[in-house]
Amino acid sequence: MEGMRTALVTGGGRGIGAAISKRLAKDGYRILLTYCNSSKPAEMVVDEIRETGIDAVAANCDVTDAREVALLATHPWITEGIDVLVLNHGRYDRVDAKELGITHLKRTMATNFEGAFLIWDAVKTHLTDQARICVIGSQLGTRGSAHGADYSASKAALAIWARSLAQSLAPDGKRVNIVAPGFVDTDILAGDSPEKRISREQEVPLKRIGTPEDIAGTVSFLVSEDSNYITGAVVHVNGGLYLP
Repeated sequence: MEGMRTALVTGGGRGIGAAISKRLAKDGYRILLTYCNSSKPAEMVVDEIRETGIDAVAANCDVTDAREVALLATHPWITEGIDVLVLNHGRYDRVDAKELGITHLKRTMATNFEGAFLIWDAVKTHLTDQARICVIGSQLGTRGSAHGADYSASKAALAIWARSLAQSLAPDGKRVNIVAPGFVDTDILAGDSPEKRISREQEVPLKRIGTPEDIAGTVSFLVSEDSNYITGAVVHVNGGLYLP
């Protein structure tokens, strides 16, 4: 549709991705969100967005499969031009660092880091002149984690790649920033006992777990005109839990 701004949000069907999709729709973007295998949550997000009068579609795409990513890149909304690209997809399997094996490490890196690169590489020629890219990292990409060394490594690699990309794209007028969430109320924390939940809340200086909407609001700012002089930044959204 002529004049319509488009946002592509990977992993946009649940958790942080769903909140980002809905927030960017509220900001006036039509939303193309991706999911992997589980269509029902994604379609619910699409329906919710459409009820507001903004168009949205969901596409099944395994970001580790180059053929599926290439097919995604042929979607007409993408070929018409992407104004905002949000690389949000990811996996986090709790594995103690001393038990981590190469197969598990490769699987995590393939999804979190290589998958982001595959998406970028497939759609980069369709980015508009002033496109904004937002990469969802993690505080663990700086801190590390005894129970998520593979996840931490993938998010660290993602942040350094994104900062490098920011430097490369800046002369072209495109901006790239990274959002690094702390504790956020998503599936990752769903297995917490009530005691663990309270412990997490007390650990955070703001005394609460973050919401997906907290992250979505930061993304909204970073892709807006209000942040036109910000690129290559890693914005930690963690309630003061970790101050690098």
